[in-house]
Amino acid sequence: MLVRRAIDRLEPFQRAIVKAHLASAGVSPEALDTKPLIAIANSWNEVCPGHVPLRELASAVKAGVLAAGGEPIEFNTIAMCDGIAQGHLGMRYSLPHRELIADSVEAMVQGEGIFDAVVFMASCDKIVPAMLQAAARINLPAIVVTAGPCVPEITPADSKALRAKFLAGEITERELVEGTLRYYTGPGICPFLGTANTMGALCEALGLILPGHSLIPAGTAERKYAAEEAGRTVVRLLEEGLTPRKILSSGGFHNALVLLSALGGSLNSFLHLPAVAAEMGVTLTWDDFEAASEQTPLLCAITPNGNQTVVDLHRAGGIPAVLRELRPLLRLDALNVSGRTMADIVDTAPEGDRRVIRPLSDPIACAGAVRVLRGSLAPQGALVKASAVPAGQEEFTGPAVVFESEEDCHHALGRGAIQPGQVVVVRYEGPKGGPGMRELHRVTEVLKRVPGTALITDGRFSGASAGLSIGYVCPEAAEGGPIALVQDGDLIRISLSRGTIDLLVPEEELNRRRSEWRPATGEAPATLRRYARQVGPAFTGATWIPEES
Repeated sequence: MLVRRAIDRLEPFQRAIVKAHLASAGVSPEALDTKPLIAIANSWNEVCPGHVPLRELASAVKAGVLAAGGEPIEFNTIAMCDGIAQGHLGMRYSLPHRELIADSVEAMVQGEGIFDAVVFMASCDKIVPAMLQAAARINLPAIVVTAGPCVPEITPADSKALRAKFLAGEITERELVEGTLRYYTGPGICPFLGTANTMGALCEALGLILPGHSLIPAGTAERKYAAEEAGRTVVRLLEEGLTPRKILSSGGFHNALVLLSALGGSLNSFLHLPAVAAEMGVTLTWDDFEAASEQTPLLCAITPNGNQTVVDLHRAGGIPAVLRELRPLLRLDALNVSGRTMADIVDTAPEGDRRVIRPLSDPIACAGAVRVLRGSLAPQGALVKASAVPAGQEEFTGPAVVFESEEDCHHALGRGAIQPGQVVVVRYEGPKGGPGMRELHRVTEVLKRVPGTALITDGRFSGASAGLSIGYVCPEAAEGGPIALVQDGDLIRISLSRGTIDLLVPEEELNRRRSEWRPATGEAPATLRRYARQVGPAFTGATWIPEES
């Protein structure tokens, strides 16, 4: 192999000491003398169901690396489960831990200074984008491997019905747990189109996952073979000098935005893709997302946009079949880690099952699956998954009922204080104000018991959230945005057709309130205090604010 290895760049005495340390950890001296060292950056743990399979899959990745002539060396990083963190203060750590993961991988790879390429193993919400950030930042040859979704025995509608029965007091906690295990049947990614599966699918469009690999079900032989192929591929990438920044082109980001719109994927992508782009010095704005959404039809009804799962999508032809339908809208010269261009991928992709993947000529909806709303309540933007809004709620005007936190809203829901027709405003949940920008998925679930309501927040939502749920409001309340000035009873008007969200209060009154507004104060643990000081706004990806030079 003609690759100049990182370890060989070390000064001879230091190189000898490094080899001694690695040999004492179990790496053979022969491999240290001749083979490229491939980092396996694994986020395996026993807490997050989507990450449990990654320990076994790492063995398959290593087998592929070894077969291709590399030497794999594995290390771990953290990975939270958003399903467990939902509905309590722990969710404040979810978005911040994206940065912790990216930083920890950078510290291991750059700090040790011995690796020639990296396999990034991650499955769930903030972890996949964190690994993408690290890949772009480190810029060594890289590939992403996920665990794949678990295979449900019941439909998404059945799972939602179980939760509704529990909330109505019709079944016990144990019955809900046992019933839900027919939906989450075992270790693997949740089978709906949440942030985890959205980001996995987008990795294919970006080019860092092999074609068709993102949605292969967990626990299958096919998933194991895919992991082994990824191990072989990363060694080839090293030989060819193909790094993430050569793959993550503007064409790749464009293709990801088109695919996001065609799937009606998670709104958290509006945070994560700009954050990945920023690592490359590329600016990706919400206007770019909206431009892609306005020209891209919705082709799939994967929950929460319908009653199908990502396993159904995989069996119907997977992401390559969706991309095949989108061919006229894609940048076909974009590269994939397979070494193939997007043109080659879509030209050789199968025609999808029309029960799951609609043709471009006969879509579910013409465009606008994900929308950016702007107006006097959100001058810098707010986001809504229009594809998951019930019919008849695209235009909505109602009086505000305001809460200063998710907990306050839950208490009000518990005592029946929220009425049909109201606009529920939950603020001080943004990146700075939370701090940490919690997902309010549990609020969206419970709020379904109050029909004809809307939800507005400067926090964010799970990819599984549905209803007239508008989040990511910018500027956030902690920065003195208009959402901080809303009072109970104020009329708020939402129009998806016009893309507007307005607070119907006279400007003079808003100026009076603004003059009296003071930032909310409160205690937070040290990690979250640092995050609040360093984080930027949601519309730029909630990334670190660059230090003043």
